[in-house]
Amino acid sequence: MNTDTAHRYWNDEWQRADGSSPWAMPEPWVVDHAQTLAPGSRILDLGAGIGRHALSLAELGHQVTALDAAEASVAAIGAAAFTKSLAIETCHAPMTDLPFDAGSFDHVLAWNVIYHGDETVVRRTLAEVARVLRPGGSFMATMLSNRRLPPEQAKAEGHEISRNTWVFDGKGDKVHPHYFCTASDLLALLWGFEVFTLYDRPHEKPGSWHWHLLAERLA
Repeated sequence: MNTDTAHRYWNDEWQRADGSSPWAMPEPWVVDHAQTLAPGSRILDLGAGIGRHALSLAELGHQVTALDAAEASVAAIGAAAFTKSLAIETCHAPMTDLPFDAGSFDHVLAWNVIYHGDETVVRRTLAEVARVLRPGGSFMATMLSNRRLPPEQAKAEGHEISRNTWVFDGKGDKVHPHYFCTASDLLALLWGFEVFTLYDRPHEKPGSWHWHLLAERLA
């Protein structure tokens, strides 16, 4: 069973998205952390969408690589970077097989990305992040919290297809597998990292709980 398929949904979304999209606004925490990095840091925006973070980080003077499994994402970021005269490297590739050498980046950002798959996908992606991030480099990510899985909702609308991995009936990207976890689940997956910050909060809607993570790659 293929459990890394959500990019098919997001490819259609990115084809329709424009500057008025909620996905066009960078997250303040992402930008605030980037301002603490050394000038010209090498940053990988993993699952870059339409470039809300890649563009902002490049405007801060960092060397940005924007990667996504959706072709429409790469096309949108390339066009926006050209319009803004920003030097952003774009890359069309899966998050489970990053086409970069070990230690290529000083910082990796994965905002609302890594949980699109089952636990095998999550483990492979985190291993790849650890590989391409230099020792001492920082890693910022969000993950879906199992707090947003009340039993009554899960039984009525979804199916757990493997450990912590759910698909939901209806429309939207959650007809594709998504991984939901507790703090202990997430910490167990983060071998090779020292976790600095981990907190759970809703995103744009009540109940849309996500883990927010900032960690450092250990030597």
